[in-house]
Amino acid sequence: MKEVIPRMKGRCSIIRWADDFILGFEYEKDALRVMDVLPRRFEQFELSLHPEKTKLIRFSKRISGKGNGTFDFLGFTFYWSKSLKGYMVIKKKTARKRSSRFMKRIWIWCKDNRHKPMAEQYEILCSKLRGFYQYFGVISNYKVLEVVFEYTEKAWRRWLSRRSHKGEVMFEDLRTTYPLPLPRIVHNI
Repeated sequence: MKEVIPRMKGRCSIIRWADDFILGFEYEKDALRVMDVLPRRFEQFELSLHPEKTKLIRFSKRISGKGNGTFDFLGFTFYWSKSLKGYMVIKKKTARKRSSRFMKRIWIWCKDNRHKPMAEQYEILCSKLRGFYQYFGVISNYKVLEVVFEYTEKAWRRWLSRRSHKGEVMFEDLRTTYPLPLPRIVHNI
């Protein structure tokens, strides 16, 4: 960035995590110049950019609508939206692929482990949910956390009810005896 910033007409920034990164530019012309030079710069270090993951996206307050001006990074979808005070802010929520993958895995886990003791199942499910909340528990993402929580309760109850021919597990009994951790916002960024 030390060599790039002096050559730019507007502001620019980089957000990096391990080998993933986002470059942000104030002006489209600056972004196009860097996109032209970046592959050659990577080749000098015998690296390459992933063609499907490398793209130029207009990410502006003026663009609205689903899929327009949004991008996924590290399991989150970033988008513009209005704050409670009416200002345009960048918000993030769990990427659709990540939440659906987690819920599918919960369903399969509950099915495969339904005959284990309830206390053992409860501990593992609590651990899985807490892990999901720890990573995805950010402001503006509460609705996704709530959906995952409700789905986990539903899957667990469904597969516990299939353990025997005697009938369905009483939902209220399950909730009082083995209450799964409620969704919560862990990070306020």
